[in-house]
Amino acid sequence: MDVKVLIEALEGLEEKGITKDVVFDAMEEALLNACKQHYGAKENFTVFIDRDKIECRIIQSREVVEEVDNPVSQISLQDAQLIDKVFKVGDTVNTEIDTKDFSRIAATIAKGTITQKLREVEKQNIYNEFSELNKTVVTGIVQRFSNRNICIDLGKVDAFLSEKEQVKGEHYRQSDRIKVFIVKVDNNNKGVKVSVSRTHPDLVKGLFSEEVSEIKDGIVEIKNVAREPGSRTKISVYSADENVDPVGACVGVNGTRVNAIVDELNGEKIDIINWSENPAQLIENALSPAKVIGVIADEDEKTAQVIVPDYQLSLAIGKSGQNARLAARLTNYKIDIKSETQARESGEFDEYFGEDDYYYDDEYYGDDEGYYEEDYDEEYLEDADDSIYNEETESEEYDDTSEEVSPIEEDSSEDEGTKDDE
Repeated sequence: MDVKVLIEALEGLEEKGITKDVVFDAMEEALLNACKQHYGAKENFTVFIDRDKIECRIIQSREVVEEVDNPVSQISLQDAQLIDKVFKVGDTVNTEIDTKDFSRIAATIAKGTITQKLREVEKQNIYNEFSELNKTVVTGIVQRFSNRNICIDLGKVDAFLSEKEQVKGEHYRQSDRIKVFIVKVDNNNKGVKVSVSRTHPDLVKGLFSEEVSEIKDGIVEIKNVAREPGSRTKISVYSADENVDPVGACVGVNGTRVNAIVDELNGEKIDIINWSENPAQLIENALSPAKVIGVIADEDEKTAQVIVPDYQLSLAIGKSGQNARLAARLTNYKIDIKSETQARESGEFDEYFGEDDYYYDDEYYGDDEGYYEEDYDEEYLEDADDSIYNEETESEEYDDTSEEVSPIEEDSSEDEGTKDDE
């Protein structure tokens, strides 16, 4: 038969990841369907394809009978003996049919069957490929806008960036290259649907994994991420190697690594802090850049009492409570922040720490490890909103424990600051 008629749709298939075996299987199925279209049945037809010579044969099997009722599945004894005199009633005669007898409609059906089969295989290959990329960061190109949603070209498939997954304040133009986090991959009748996000906390984690080789190699581990998209992110990092500074690795020389991520996030601020299995130390680090006098953490109740110097209260709370709120998410603790004066007046200072445990001097309030831009403290002070502090309650309590972190152990109130506060 003229194989070219049936393989017109096969050009370039290997580039799409479709193997020859898949193609030949599709051709066999298509030819059987063509037999059914032409002869009204396909049960007694067998397709043989020489996969080396690309040659095709179709064999029709018919039973030898005295009187033919169905010429498709039966052959008369007289006709059978014309083929070979050894045939008798009840035998099966196999004859090769001439596919040129197929009507044009049958050939069209065969071609359509092949095309449909290959589309299904291609769709499955795309789904398998992007299923492996699920929960990772990929780069795409803004293709078009549909109402307030954005279609992003990821190469073999278009991704869907919904309005709620976009960062407020970010503006995109057609052909812009952006990085997105794959949230979900679906395979339905309409094809492969990939949903992506620019607001997901794991977008930040993925960007650090791409930028920081120590994270990619497993030397540095990201313990948790707390994010308010477009505004600020806190990230806790840890390394089991004592010779590796996890914060320094994430910052990079002169801040090159973290600045690259900040640029990708259009200026979103990033705080990088050391993770500690000591919950009190972790909470103290998480409240950076504010300085902390002491922390009492209840691991069972997941609550913490924090006392800060009077002049650091606004900084610890942050604008609209953002710094304390992100610290609560990062540590998975409910944090109650009080100034030194409030704690002393309520008697909690002596209850928690005692006079012998308190050192009020310049060396007490040191800089926590982490990355902060120039005048970072000043920026926080400018953003701090004193109006959120309620003098009647004399404290500010933050509870945002929606994100999980690794288990933490003994609590402590010791501060590790070493530098003079400027």
